[in-house]
Amino acid sequence: MSSSVKAPAPSTEALPDGADRLDAAIDDLSAGTRTWSHLTLAQRARLLERLHATVSAVAQEWAETAATSKGLDPRHPLRGEEWLSGPYATLVALEAYRRSLEALASGRSPLDGVKTDAAPGGRLRAHVFPLAAMDSVLLSGYTGEVWFEAGVTRHEALMAAGLGQRHPTRSGGIGLVLGAGNVTSIPVLDVLYELLAHNRVVILKVNPTQDSLVPVFERALAPLIEPGLLRIVTGAGDVGAYLTAHPQVDHVHITGAAPTFDAIVWGTGAAGSRRRRENRPQLKKPITSELGGVSPIIVVPGTWSAADLRFQAEHVVTMRLQNSGHNCIAGQVVILSADWPQRAAFLRELRRAFDAAPAPPVWYPRSDEKLDTAAASYPDARRCGDGSRLLVEVRAGADAAALETTEYFAPVLGVVDLPGNGQEFLDAAVAHANDALVGTLGANVLIDPATQSALGDGFERAIAELRYGAIAINSWTAFGFLTPTLTWGGFPGATLQDVHSGIGVVHNALLLDGVERSITRGPFRPFPRSLRGSRFSVLPKPPWFVDARTGAAVSEGFTRYRMDGNLARLAGTLVQAFRA
Repeated sequence: MSSSVKAPAPSTEALPDGADRLDAAIDDLSAGTRTWSHLTLAQRARLLERLHATVSAVAQEWAETAATSKGLDPRHPLRGEEWLSGPYATLVALEAYRRSLEALASGRSPLDGVKTDAAPGGRLRAHVFPLAAMDSVLLSGYTGEVWFEAGVTRHEALMAAGLGQRHPTRSGGIGLVLGAGNVTSIPVLDVLYELLAHNRVVILKVNPTQDSLVPVFERALAPLIEPGLLRIVTGAGDVGAYLTAHPQVDHVHITGAAPTFDAIVWGTGAAGSRRRRENRPQLKKPITSELGGVSPIIVVPGTWSAADLRFQAEHVVTMRLQNSGHNCIAGQVVILSADWPQRAAFLRELRRAFDAAPAPPVWYPRSDEKLDTAAASYPDARRCGDGSRLLVEVRAGADAAALETTEYFAPVLGVVDLPGNGQEFLDAAVAHANDALVGTLGANVLIDPATQSALGDGFERAIAELRYGAIAINSWTAFGFLTPTLTWGGFPGATLQDVHSGIGVVHNALLLDGVERSITRGPFRPFPRSLRGSRFSVLPKPPWFVDARTGAAVSEGFTRYRMDGNLARLAGTLVQAFRA
């Protein structure tokens, strides 16, 4: 349990919330640690049911407030993004966590009944999506796997599943969550993970970009706030600095950027540089993080139809333009084979799709600066759409370092070439993604079924070589973000000195230990063309595609089904999905 000693407070004038209010919030949480440790697993499961109801009650306001804050007017075709990335992601996580708590309360492991088998390199793999029949309907053709670290046995995985909920009376103290500013479910999901994986009550410091959502969060999370399990505060960097140094805060979690992480851990300026050289962090408590990176999209050459070329080009554009590119998992570097006979045809479709996609506002702070920086590095880059998006095609022999080492967090999409075909190209692309691109959060691979079948075990071995925490095969890594039974975080091995895409994982609703990565797989072709190939799907075009004609309506409909389970209304949503 946390110490009751208070930190020396800076003047209240220096803190928008006032140091006294922050101290009072932490005092409330100190009492909340005792409340949480006295709740049984069954009571915690019922608490999540209450949260499901309160989140459902504000879901529409949540999505509309988020869309408005990002400049999406009421008729904008991309407003559906805020339904999926906000209340939908939260509701499916609450359902999955509740099922895990109920399993533990009945003496079972959350992993009981989940199929496991062997993955390359002596790894155990758990097939964690779909686990419910309706998931197979709503997200037809998509699957998700968790790969454990080499050597973990099924028995060990079963026995460890549950994390903090295996010992619910052991308090983890108070955790500080420094919330993300780009996707509205992230701070809420991070709060849930602190509470359920680690038995830590939480003080959530909201990013200023999400201040308009604080009243919504307060109502959505009232079942956590009322008993003192959560406090929500606002403010700028000085509030975050005060809280990270507070002696009653036992742990820090941040979703953000590596420079912010380094400033917290080491400090800034000459003093921070000196501490880092001497390995003397100024932060004296544990920290976990999710910090983004430059995500590759590896396009494995094959024989694609004209429809394949067009669909997968639109897929790539979605990976970059969803949320205007303000995603830690946005695809940024397309890796193509210079020897692929269809390279030029694919690039034509990519240019067309990047130019024709609906124009979302470029709303995140300093995004214009990032675009200008990219344009200055690559003066021959194409300005596409309304001019707010940049397509960088790096010519053979040209320097791709800026593109591969700068997370632009803006609508900048690059293309680089590597030689080879088949396994030779795939192995080279994996090595390039591992060694040249900054970050280890997520990688995407597009491959047609015939080519994947021809590569056989070589394909799976190449996937095993990718050093990324999330890998998407014919899907997008954001699907892994939305799937609560998968883990979300950088590849293991990061340190305070070399943090890559962060330390630790979140989401992970089965509360698994010893996880190395999560992998999603989707259909290469949408319905009805999915009838040709090894992975069938009834989705003509997923609702998260930025050019899906009915994406907004389907995203809202999927969320409303998660709210109330109304099958009659869901039928109408599925009809809309077929019109995408």
